[in-house]
Amino acid sequence: MSELRALTGMRGIAAWFVVLYHIRLSIAGLPVGLRDVLAKGYLAVDFFFLLSGFVIWLSWGARLRRDGWRAVPVFLRRRVARIWPLHLVMLGLAVLLAGALALTGRGDPADYPWGELPLHIVLVQNWGFTDRLTWNDPAWSISTELAAYLLFPLLVMAIDWRRVATGWLVVVAGGLVTGLYLAMGDAPTLGTDIWRYGLVRCLFEFALGTVVCALWLRWRDRRGAMPVAIGVAAVVGVALIAGVPETLGVPALFAVLLLALALSCERAGNPLEARWMHGLGEVSYATYLGHFLLWVAFKLVFVADARAVPWWLVGLYLTMVLAASVLLYRWVERPAQRWINGKA
Repeated sequence: MSELRALTGMRGIAAWFVVLYHIRLSIAGLPVGLRDVLAKGYLAVDFFFLLSGFVIWLSWGARLRRDGWRAVPVFLRRRVARIWPLHLVMLGLAVLLAGALALTGRGDPADYPWGELPLHIVLVQNWGFTDRLTWNDPAWSISTELAAYLLFPLLVMAIDWRRVATGWLVVVAGGLVTGLYLAMGDAPTLGTDIWRYGLVRCLFEFALGTVVCALWLRWRDRRGAMPVAIGVAAVVGVALIAGVPETLGVPALFAVLLLALALSCERAGNPLEARWMHGLGEVSYATYLGHFLLWVAFKLVFVADARAVPWWLVGLYLTMVLAASVLLYRWVERPAQRWINGKA
């Protein structure tokens, strides 16, 4: 099935939301209201998890059901080719940065624990083996995504959403939202103790994304489906404002918004399908995985006071992030994928 360009564009927006989340406290003169909005940037990762489940089900659900277990090695190889090479390159840069910081006596050695490096290399660092984010912080979500990829074939073989009645799919979606809320207990936000809750957060939302895809496949040609989805999203949004816990309301909201976005695909005039927006989405993985270490290095070189970075320096950093994203996509991501996938 062809790519849903609007979802790719939205992935680019989400990646930049994460970038701004990580630098928000350093931007001089940032209005309090805008800072508070950016403080919720960590929720973009929850959208990533849902979107990942959606896209993987769309691309591989029927194929794995049709071809059975013999297709699993191909699926896993392609997913590893997608996430691991760039992660390894960024981890190598983190090692160089940690070495430079150690030699100059700058930085916090606890941010680069050498004993945990093997866990990061094989992407299992956020499977309950650590108690804080270290090395390249955003890679925690890639670690949990790997777990979702490993479990996905089991989900496909256990149940075929295509054979489940629509009403029951809605019930399952509600059950996954509720299950995540219960699993996170009294955690006040989805970003609480990522090393503890990050894996379960990913698995529940990834599974929820597969259900959303199954619903979209049934409703994509129904003219009234998108207004209904938008209306439900509005109701959930009001419930969040009224005090529904973030760990319950946000996954529900994102699920309905993802459905609405998917239903909006291929509609004339959709700004998310613009060429430049699609380009941001294509390089979004490099943006997400590369911006954090670049910010650490940028502050070391250009910033005297990390609590009040002037706007022109912020603009320079954001320009560097965009340039690095394009270069990493073209010279690391794509060639590595072609090489690994071509080895089969």
